[in-house]
Amino acid sequence: MTLLTSRIVTCRPYFICRVTLLLLLYKGQAWSPTLHRSSRLSAISSRLMMESTAQPRPPKHVVIVGGGVIGTTTAYYLAEHHEISSTIIDPSGTIAPAASGKAGGFLALDWNDYSPVGPLARRSFQLHQEIADKLGGDKIQYRRLTCASIRVGPRAAAKPKGKKLEYVEWAQTEEDFSTVLAARPLGDESTIAQVHPKLLCQSLWEVASKSKEEGGVGSKLVQGKAVGVEYDEKTEKLVGVRMEGTDTIIEGDAVLFACGPWTANIMTGVKYHSVVIPTDQTLSQCVFFSGCGDPEVYVRPDNTAYCCGFPDAEVRVQEEPGQEEVRPEAVQRIVDAVKEASGGSLDGDNASLPAKSSSCYLPTTPDNLPIMGPLLSKDCGGGPGCYIATGHSCWGILMGPASGESMAALIATGKSNHVNIDPFDPARFQDDMLVLKK
Repeated sequence: MTLLTSRIVTCRPYFICRVTLLLLLYKGQAWSPTLHRSSRLSAISSRLMMESTAQPRPPKHVVIVGGGVIGTTTAYYLAEHHEISSTIIDPSGTIAPAASGKAGGFLALDWNDYSPVGPLARRSFQLHQEIADKLGGDKIQYRRLTCASIRVGPRAAAKPKGKKLEYVEWAQTEEDFSTVLAARPLGDESTIAQVHPKLLCQSLWEVASKSKEEGGVGSKLVQGKAVGVEYDEKTEKLVGVRMEGTDTIIEGDAVLFACGPWTANIMTGVKYHSVVIPTDQTLSQCVFFSGCGDPEVYVRPDNTAYCCGFPDAEVRVQEEPGQEEVRPEAVQRIVDAVKEASGGSLDGDNASLPAKSSSCYLPTTPDNLPIMGPLLSKDCGGGPGCYIATGHSCWGILMGPASGESMAALIATGKSNHVNIDPFDPARFQDDMLVLKK
């Protein structure tokens, strides 16, 4: 399928080039004892320096700018793994107001294996299962399911009557098969899962915000817009985050910027519209259609299907989180595409009246990799004690837990514990990036 191919194959050249480069460098050094010895001494020196600074004093309270999946998972792991409280600042005053509350929640174990984000995706897929086991799968609509790529076309090109195609769960009658030209599996219950993003974020926040009397750390949610960080003039220590339009400082000795496409001036967003339509039965197969506009359908356990497609062009996002315009013509285009692609079988009689429609922006970076790590330069709006995590594009929900786990560990202990996040170092953009600026 074209969409899947673009998500995986485009990462191969980068991966191959890096491996080749590393091998060439290693072979080149092997022929030079002096260079090899110098490199070893440099590595030892660097390691000693890292060990001497690897255990910083953990912060007492972390301010998280952004209430999406990255912010809430970080707050969750700060509370659960490190007993550190946090304050989430969001303009909407709610959890997951933008893409994190409007996404499809599709989870794939191995679709990013040929990309630098592969380890992050695999770790996160595991954490999604752990979260479901702990909080309750039904509460967040988590389940394992299958996925298929289905090529569709005009009814005139349909398969002969009586020909049943494998891997097409929702097709029950000859009429349902009328548009199907071919189908192939993209994953089964061992590699594919789903979760309801809004319910996931809200459930994680319930844990992070549990009061001290209830055995929690008492994290808080504040409505407002952060405009910058504040340092003590005498000690030069981070004291908190300045709020727009007031003299208020939200106190904290560490800050994480995690506002999706609103995080920094180098960020852009790709706007997607989506609809949630009723289904006549509970389905357990997500579908990537090829043809009829290439709609994507993520079925849910509550007899609905989340459908999306037809992304807008990449832009600098001007709309506010949670206030993204929903264009009726874009919604109808998705409904029509799903109805045509499925031969009417996925929409029942209610496709013209979707249960819900929405739009959101997928946060993107100049090199299409996340930005995760310390934000040490005050020139870009950060400084000591500041961190950033954003830019996960269409895989934000999938990679949310591992990103939150990694950032919580980095903030609390000085290093990520399970995933190497060096490839996402914000230093690669430090000369051009300015946080909280459009």
